[in-house]
Amino acid sequence: MFTSEKGVVEEWLSEFKTLPETSLPNYATNLKDKSSLVSSLYKVIQEPQSELLEPVCHQLFEFYRSGEEQLLQFTLQFLPELIWCYLAVSASRNVHSSGCIEALLLGVYNLEIVDKQGHTKVLSFTIPSLSKPSVYHEPSSIGSMALTESALSQHGLSKVVYSGPHPQREMLTAQNRFEVLTFLLLCYNAALTYMPSVSLQSLCQICSRICVCGYPRQHVRKYKGISSRIPVSSGFMVQMLTGIYFAFYNGEWDLAQKALDDIIYRAQLELYPEPLLVANAIKASLPHGPMKSNKEGTRCIQVEITPTSSRISRNAVTSMSIRGHRWKRHEQPDNNNDATELGILVIPEISVTNVAGERTGNGEKGRTLGEIDAQHVQGVQETATDPRTESKGLPEIRRQKSVRKMMEDGINSPGRVQF
Repeated sequence: MFTSEKGVVEEWLSEFKTLPETSLPNYATNLKDKSSLVSSLYKVIQEPQSELLEPVCHQLFEFYRSGEEQLLQFTLQFLPELIWCYLAVSASRNVHSSGCIEALLLGVYNLEIVDKQGHTKVLSFTIPSLSKPSVYHEPSSIGSMALTESALSQHGLSKVVYSGPHPQREMLTAQNRFEVLTFLLLCYNAALTYMPSVSLQSLCQICSRICVCGYPRQHVRKYKGISSRIPVSSGFMVQMLTGIYFAFYNGEWDLAQKALDDIIYRAQLELYPEPLLVANAIKASLPHGPMKSNKEGTRCIQVEITPTSSRISRNAVTSMSIRGHRWKRHEQPDNNNDATELGILVIPEISVTNVAGERTGNGEKGRTLGEIDAQHVQGVQETATDPRTESKGLPEIRRQKSVRKMMEDGINSPGRVQF
């Protein structure tokens, strides 16, 4: 560590001690823009024997317990590097050099498992149902599966997953180590949108190192340092995948791709089904080429949203459609209303002796065949076909249509009768 970097850290330590309470928000706002300070703090954390490590961890904990949101996020950005340093020191069995890092991790954990009143928090997560639309899908595009999910959701079978209550820990042991670290990564993933690019790079790098240390792939990756295998849990690997998935779409494609391959490699060796399922799902959903880096801000996952259908059906009966239907009926010629009014159809009865008879349809006397012939002689024109009336169920009436054809169609139209 250079002298200039050491001086930056020492100035940061002394500045916060003399800072008044009223200027804390302005100090927190300007702190995230000090890139030289952030890089110097990373180097301090990476050197377990550094004399500045203990005061740095103490000040980061003071930031976290101050209640200022931006100071809390400033501490969280170093969480992946702190976890890696603790696991690396634990694997080398040099526990005494990681006391301050362990105290910082335990302090953050014990603050996060309780609310402001000191009561234990229980986190709940509702698993989304396929029957309800979201930014990722619409139930109508799924098909018959949506009907089954809809029937289940109506009975209140939505599944809720609970996390907690988590017990307070006074020290990290082999039994509770990954329970605490998994919860800490969960807190880190909840603030992923506020993490700078250097923190996402650190996350991808420590995920790769944790998964391949002590295995043949470590020589392929050319990772130096410890060569002992670091034990991991299934839940811890799933939380690592959550952050890696975010890093894919926020400018860290290469590092995230390498970390994803290393997690799949370790999950296959450990035979962990949950990390394998999540990692393969992420790999299958990725685009073919790398995403471009977005320097202006956080980039979200792009999803194609199906256009929603209209809430009112086109065939719905409204007051406007009823009025329009009445106006079109009044505009029809009179010769169309005498035979088809109120849906009454008059069917002539024809005998083999060529004698026309009458049949009463629905209490109304029909017209005889002689009247039909008379209308044809007088030059009654047939009704012209209107494309708009075809959609309302009025078929085209043609000249020279036989009586048998009219009986089959069920329409009594004025025209010549053929025997």
